[in-house]
Amino acid sequence: MFVGIDLGSRAIKVAAWEGDTVVDYQIKESGFEPHRQVEAMIARYHPCTVIATGYGRHLVKEYFDYAVITEIKAHAIGIHTLLPKATTIVDIGGQDSKVISLGDKGQVVNFQMNDKCAAGTGRFLEIMAASLAYPLSEFGSAALESTQEVQINSMCTVFAESEVISMKNRGVPRQHIARAVHASVADRIISMLNRVGFGDTVAFSGGVANNPCIVDLVRRRLNNVQVIVPENPSIIGALGASIEAARQGEKI
Repeated sequence: MFVGIDLGSRAIKVAAWEGDTVVDYQIKESGFEPHRQVEAMIARYHPCTVIATGYGRHLVKEYFDYAVITEIKAHAIGIHTLLPKATTIVDIGGQDSKVISLGDKGQVVNFQMNDKCAAGTGRFLEIMAASLAYPLSEFGSAALESTQEVQINSMCTVFAESEVISMKNRGVPRQHIARAVHASVADRIISMLNRVGFGDTVAFSGGVANNPCIVDLVRRRLNNVQVIVPENPSIIGALGASIEAARQGEKI
């Protein structure tokens, strides 16, 4: 058995790979001491090799001396294994967003990250959901109830929240504001896709892929491009790390 750990900014994902399939996975909040959470999560396994990726991968390396790979590589491996025809990956995480262009063998050809600001990330959606008094789990579905996209001009989280408050005070229905928030994230993703380049099949990964409105808006903006959300998109990074662990374990 081979284990991949994706220590993200908001959650820890663990995937166990054996043969040619995922035999187990876990998702838990990172908590204050994420290394202790990692220790508890991998206690059930007896892995041959473990590889870590994600925002806190170097913390895992420090405490457990596991090898690490970048999030870009981990998501590329995970998506290419599940969806070998995918040409591009959109990964929206808690603190950053990534667009990754893949070659025909799953190799990374180009990528771009939005890692300097919370705008266009899961954290941005979380803050806006709270401002509109929506549970995060219901935010995307609520935004789908509206077909009217009012404009949010700022992509800075602080200023965007001020715009949201102003809209609320003007009496704009909150589902319209919710859709506007999602549209601003979708527009940023499309901008990143245009800069990186994309083919005819775009795959989502990361926790925000579970948000139905983000996926719907990206699909609408890409028109004839196939946009796919794999099963359990949150564990794609951990999956890729576990597959890389298997590859490295086979070389030993």
